[in-house]
Amino acid sequence: MDLLAHLEAYVAVAEEHSFSRAADVLYVAQPVLSRRIKTLEQHLGGELFDRSGRQVTNTDLGALLLPHAKDVLSRVDHLRQVARTAVTAAPHTVGVPPDSEPAALARVIRAATEHGVPIRVRELAADDRESGLADGSLAFALLRVPPETASHRIPLGLGSAVPLTGPSGRRPVHLDSLRPPRGGRGPVPPVLVTAEDQTGFAADRLIKAAARAGLSDGRIQRAASTATAVAETLAGHAVLLCAEAFARRHGLAWTPLADATLHRGYELAAGRAGDRAAQALDWMGVLLADAIGTAERAAAADGGGTGPDPRSGLAARG
Repeated sequence: MDLLAHLEAYVAVAEEHSFSRAADVLYVAQPVLSRRIKTLEQHLGGELFDRSGRQVTNTDLGALLLPHAKDVLSRVDHLRQVARTAVTAAPHTVGVPPDSEPAALARVIRAATEHGVPIRVRELAADDRESGLADGSLAFALLRVPPETASHRIPLGLGSAVPLTGPSGRRPVHLDSLRPPRGGRGPVPPVLVTAEDQTGFAADRLIKAAARAGLSDGRIQRAASTATAVAETLAGHAVLLCAEAFARRHGLAWTPLADATLHRGYELAAGRAGDRAAQALDWMGVLLADAIGTAERAAAADGGGTGPDPRSGLAARG
């Protein structure tokens, strides 16, 4: 027996003094309401209403139990309200790439508070963001997708201690240009790749592109950590596959990759968040695009377009 539904029927009949009016209040058919009252009376061991007169009245048992029934329903309503408040106030966790820009993430957090959708940000690997969205530990996540179908695209390039293609470093570089010159002497610096680009289809594409370019096995190496990769690159011992915004933050020269299929692509996805949280996808997507350094933001930094925050582009240009 659904005790709450039966108690609601009991209280409604007692307040309306009518089975038909109580059924209208509860939006149920009168026969359904009558069965609930009969089942509750059997459960409690006595009749709750006197049906002999023109108006339904409480029996002595019905009058005795009515305040207790109302108290139960009131407590249940309070419990539901507390639960709704807790769910609404609880921060929604957003999974983002590990190399996101902290200042831009702060803007996302502030905007979420203003929209009444408090969030907390977690930097996670691409696989962990996808699994977190599936198991419900994340409300939102930036998922890696092929750049040609992505809403947010980030050009990748090679970070280095000195520009690879002259003083400007803006001419795109092809992977085959990284082959050691004939008769060259000395060690050839490896291309370090962080975990963000060593997963799923992204790793497969990079391996195939390196093979087509004739790069030797072991030339593409997974970085042990981001900090170590940046240090090795600044020391001139390696080049680092990274986004332009990341290279700028760490004082690296940056040369874009000519192969656009190796660039990063992202989609902002919502998990089992509530309707109000799901509505945050539009404005949150714009701000997170700035945090990960999309193509639009890169264009703004070069004066070729407008991004979510023009001041960040000016700051990047010095």
